[in-house]
Amino acid sequence: MKRRKFIQNASLSGLGVAAVGSILSCKDDVKISEEEKALIPVEGKNTIPVVIATWNVANATGKAWEVLASGGSSLDAIEQGCMIEEANAEGQSVGLGGLPDRDGNVTLDACIMDKNGNYGAVVYLQNIKHPISVARKVMEDTPHVILAGKGAEQFARSAGFKPENLLTEASKKAWEEWKKTSQYKPIINIENHDTIGMLAIDKNGDIAGGCTTSGLAYKLAGRVGDSPIIGSGLFIDNEVGGATATGLGEEVLKTVGSFLIVELMRQGKSPQEACKEAIGRIISKKTNFEDFQVGYIAVNKKGETGAYSIHEGFYTTTNNDGENKSSAPDFYNKN
Repeated sequence: MKRRKFIQNASLSGLGVAAVGSILSCKDDVKISEEEKALIPVEGKNTIPVVIATWNVANATGKAWEVLASGGSSLDAIEQGCMIEEANAEGQSVGLGGLPDRDGNVTLDACIMDKNGNYGAVVYLQNIKHPISVARKVMEDTPHVILAGKGAEQFARSAGFKPENLLTEASKKAWEEWKKTSQYKPIINIENHDTIGMLAIDKNGDIAGGCTTSGLAYKLAGRVGDSPIIGSGLFIDNEVGGATATGLGEEVLKTVGSFLIVELMRQGKSPQEACKEAIGRIISKKTNFEDFQVGYIAVNKKGETGAYSIHEGFYTTTNNDGENKSSAPDFYNKN
């Protein structure tokens, strides 16, 4: 019998749970089953609900936490949290104000996954500020999982999303400055700071995740990275945990990094160990890893989190029990 069903069938309140622990501890001759042991309170901070995201995005994780704290679902928390960054024109990383491709067009990719493994994504979407919300509509309102380009935009408009120009003056000036040389070389932790990945567990223990991006700055028109691709930029398995990525998407795609991390956690590795091994898979195959950044975050069913990157400069933001904190995780290249 699963723990949640056991608790429901027993109709135990928090006081009743404490009583179980007290009674059992006083009777030496009572054999305690594994299910009963799970009811006995233990010391330590409750790690569920929890939300973790890539980069310094306290406003986004703060919004997601508000949803979780009010009893909302992890899926709602992911959508509303990602929307905060998509609407942040100053961030120049996702949504409004995102840095354009080399033709001057802001093109967006996003995906979302729920507790049941359902998935929706949009790629090369233009003129719509909230691709994470369009991705959710794809997941919930269509028989498909990915819509692209003009088709994705047409679907978004038909669903009530208002078109708008996403190229702000600041991003336009940056693009015009780039055109003077038109040299393309990703800058670690700058041009690769283009993705917001977020994972959440709600009070029911259900996991969801989302990933939203404007892609690499000044990319070739039509380029799609890892962010909207299931298993690469994001993967959720409600029995195990979830993972998401940021950085040079081409390298994440080649190793299906987020799926790999979840499978490693299924085998018993901690989120931190799994993220570290996924980075190791990239390092082992690339001799030029000094030239690009990849960072992963992960969470397991217990609410334990992990993060690891190739280089220094990657940050994560975690909100647990209302404590909204950004931190710099460990990294591989310490030379």
